[in-house]
Amino acid sequence: MPPDSKNDVQWARIFDDYNVIDEVSKKGRFIINSSQINKYRESRLMTKFDHAMNLPEIFKKNQLSILPTSRGSYVIAKLKTYQEIKYDNKKPITFTKRTDLESLDYSNIYSESAAINCAFLSGIIYDVTGEKCELTVNGRMSSRNFNFKIELHDENEPMTVEVDNSQCEIDAGFEGETKLILLEAKNMTCDDFLIRQIYYPFRLWKNKISKKVIPVFMTYSNNIFSFFIYDFTEEDNYNSIKLIEQKHYVIEPEEINIEDVKDILKSTELEQEPKIPFPQADKFERVVDLTGLIMNKQMTKDEVTSEYIFDERQTNYYTDAARYLGLVEKFKDEQKSTCFKLTENAKKIMLSNYRDKNLALIKCILRHKPFREALKYYLEKSESPNIEQVVGFMKKSNLYKVGSNETYKRRAQTVIKWVEWIIKISREEY
Repeated sequence: MPPDSKNDVQWARIFDDYNVIDEVSKKGRFIINSSQINKYRESRLMTKFDHAMNLPEIFKKNQLSILPTSRGSYVIAKLKTYQEIKYDNKKPITFTKRTDLESLDYSNIYSESAAINCAFLSGIIYDVTGEKCELTVNGRMSSRNFNFKIELHDENEPMTVEVDNSQCEIDAGFEGETKLILLEAKNMTCDDFLIRQIYYPFRLWKNKISKKVIPVFMTYSNNIFSFFIYDFTEEDNYNSIKLIEQKHYVIEPEEINIEDVKDILKSTELEQEPKIPFPQADKFERVVDLTGLIMNKQMTKDEVTSEYIFDERQTNYYTDAARYLGLVEKFKDEQKSTCFKLTENAKKIMLSNYRDKNLALIKCILRHKPFREALKYYLEKSESPNIEQVVGFMKKSNLYKVGSNETYKRRAQTVIKWVEWIIKISREEY
């Protein structure tokens, strides 16, 4: 088992010192303020859980969550705070690049603000809103005062929460003739998100303007902009969130075909297996997202865990996968914390256009014999090899510290999934 994160350790101490679980059992909730949390660790770091996966283990184990109720206070209870996301895989709508804007760099969209700017300036936001709009709102602001109902785990009756000028943050607000779109953005694919991130801004602006307020959650990953358009059917009900529509967009991708992949397979030389754990990270898109996350700054292990949809174990798996491909380096900072940064080669790759970036990533994968053999099998048979066949490829590849047969089988699944990713992007049509 990987060591607990700093948040896990300090929240366990808080729960013990304040008898939080007993208090929730007796009163249904526990109120804590930032000055109390700061005695253990900075409250800003201790209360940022954008996805259910980010919650400390003691919260997960007891079906608990946390919400801010004012500038410095929080409620802990069995709150249902997250909304699941399911991508419908519809063909994205293609938009044209703006050639008149030289400073708009389509190969360097590695922050939420850059993704929003690109979507707006390319006309995508207009398509989402259905009308011409202007950027009018962004940044941190006070939520004002309001009450709401929220559902609880294992309870029939919802809880009422009172909010008194809590801080809320809006990534972007676009106002048109009839509506105001409030946007929460993430530079990664997501399994869920914290409803509060769109609900508190919705409540604030619903009472400030006469136009319809529409909360939207946006993700940007591997050149695809995805928008999830919501409504709250009951204004005072946190869990009345309803998905109205999802829309996907891409900006003039340079297509990759199967012949490109075959050329890489022929021209790429095998390299000696590195002394790094063989990947156990099935979603290659998340390896790409992780590399983008570290693009602009080095990050500690805890920062990667909190900012991406990982628990501690997954942080190890996916950072090891990126290291295995030569994309990320691991090191210790002055405080002896484990940190990650991009290699120089990875920086060049991530600043390339869509086609060159993905061809370079495919080349990184195909330098390794198990993936190379699995792709050859796929191209010859027009189907994925099975687990046993991939294990056979792996056992002939002098891998670093892959011991038991069960470990081989788990890692073989990653080989299959990465090869399927290669085939998928070489056959996508926009």
